[in-house]
Amino acid sequence: MYVFASTMQFLTLLCALFAGGLALYDIWRGRNDMLPLIEKFHWIITVALLLASAVLLHALYRHAFELQYVASYTDLILPVFYRLTAFWAGQQGSMLFWALAVALGGILFAVTRACKSLNPTTRLWYWAFFYAIMAFFALILTTWSNPFLMQTPPKDGNGLNPMLQNPGMIFHPPLLFLGYGGFTVPSCLALAQAFSNRRDEDNAWFRLTRPFILLAWLFLTAGIILGAWWAYMELGWGGYWAWDPVENASLIPWLISTAALHTLIIEERCGKLGRINVVMMVLTTVSAFFATYLVRGGVVESVHAFGDGSVGTPLTIFVLAGLIIAFWSVFCAKAEGKPLAGPNSREGLLTLLAWVLLALAVIILAATLWPQISKLWTSSPKGLGVAFYNSVCLPLGAIIIIMMAICPWLRLRGGLNNKNVFYGLVGCMVISAAVLWANGYRRPTALVAAAAGIGLVYNAGVMFKNTAMFRSSSALGVLGAHLGMAFVTIGIAFSGPYAEDKDLTLAQGQSGQIQGYTATLLDIGNGRKPGYEYTAARLQVKKGEKIIGIITPERRIYDKFGSTQFSEVDTIPSLGNEIYASLLGLDAEKQLLVRISVKPLVNWLWIGGAMLCLLPLLRLLRPRSVSALGRGERNQPS
Repeated sequence: MYVFASTMQFLTLLCALFAGGLALYDIWRGRNDMLPLIEKFHWIITVALLLASAVLLHALYRHAFELQYVASYTDLILPVFYRLTAFWAGQQGSMLFWALAVALGGILFAVTRACKSLNPTTRLWYWAFFYAIMAFFALILTTWSNPFLMQTPPKDGNGLNPMLQNPGMIFHPPLLFLGYGGFTVPSCLALAQAFSNRRDEDNAWFRLTRPFILLAWLFLTAGIILGAWWAYMELGWGGYWAWDPVENASLIPWLISTAALHTLIIEERCGKLGRINVVMMVLTTVSAFFATYLVRGGVVESVHAFGDGSVGTPLTIFVLAGLIIAFWSVFCAKAEGKPLAGPNSREGLLTLLAWVLLALAVIILAATLWPQISKLWTSSPKGLGVAFYNSVCLPLGAIIIIMMAICPWLRLRGGLNNKNVFYGLVGCMVISAAVLWANGYRRPTALVAAAAGIGLVYNAGVMFKNTAMFRSSSALGVLGAHLGMAFVTIGIAFSGPYAEDKDLTLAQGQSGQIQGYTATLLDIGNGRKPGYEYTAARLQVKKGEKIIGIITPERRIYDKFGSTQFSEVDTIPSLGNEIYASLLGLDAEKQLLVRISVKPLVNWLWIGGAMLCLLPLLRLLRPRSVSALGRGERNQPS
């Protein structure tokens, strides 16, 4: 059965190479008579990857430790839902899942009228690029990262890393891969129209693949938000973003794709930035592979990284090839020759917003690779710390939120839509900043970001009063995304710089104070559950004389992970101050060492993140013609 699964992966490689070669041969001949055959090969590829994935899931379910992959990431006591999600816990399985996600996306596009309406030459170019990506996945799976390698079966497996035994890690990786994979279709079609020079005969690539672009962005956003929540709840350090290299790796394609979403508005409404948008969409996909290179190439040290450099070299070559093709497309696509409007227009401000997003991506990329870059001139390279990221990236983030608040009130070509509302927005942000300053919230970047976030909420309130908004699901989707970003901004602005942590040493019955809260240790318990030993504490938290709740943090030692201790945090949720507790251990006198944190407005980050991931789906509910878009949405939020 496992030989069969490996054969399916090899079949994928053969089909992708053969079909891609046929597509290039037809392009070279200037004919398209083999196009129906070329397209049928993708069905074979998808079925082959589905069968291989089914075999791996079956092996995980039945504890097939004769597979190295199954033995490496599961054991006999691992619950079935974690056992199955070990599919993407390791390098080999996650690459198979990503390949399957891309293949399924290709099938979904192939059966649409949008694909069938394309000029045959464009379709040939599309399949040539698409099969090249599928061939690369298949090459990785059949050589450096095969999940079906056999071994003499041990009595039990190594088990899944306890940090991955969390609901967030059930959904975080597959959402990221669905996001990465979802951009493949629009990227390939953008290149196809650029290289075929037949765009005038087709509808624009971004209109034909709009659902793929939006869903990929939503999946990627959801994956990042869930990853931050996992770090907050599982790692025990009290934060949700540490500028870890692998965190940064997923943020870079998100920043590029977000920039592309905004420049695509300009192309759709004004017919400008066409070549730039092709490059940005391709860079989104290339940066997704670069993120994989960071995680799996052995380049960086991270709690998220796999530490296996076996696929580092092929990923490097593939990323470099993608960059060359992306910039080569600039010379192939037709130039519009239309100048952009100034920054006092919506068109100009959207462009500026996109450039700031791209600048942020470049800064994060350079900072992440700094240990490797600095090897050019020093034998003792050092990474850039959190202080660098916060001092450079957070101010740019605040500027982005300000531009998002201002943009809806600018006309497309220049000037203000509604001066009274715009001045009301400025007044709202200024008054908000003044009130926050008066209440002691005086950190400049956080103050500006919070005021801009409140400005976005003001925008939402004004726009919801416009009954015309309710007749446009697309406009509601955009507005919901901006409102979600407002809540995310407010949550970050307060929960990051204004959080307070305090380490307490408590004996049973003793209390400690933090920000007006009193934490009293009720009892300490020890015990054993399948696979691990634990120490648990029960603490009562009071605000004045009012009992807020009970928190029960734990410390665990798993049988298969040596003496390493893992923290299980607990929280008392609140829309105001959330109480967060992590158990550090016991001292020599058996007193409890516990870290209590007060996290102001942190749950607004998760609420806003959920809105950011779900409300833009409204944009898919109502098909829109190009003319209707140009007439009906020009004065709606962008």
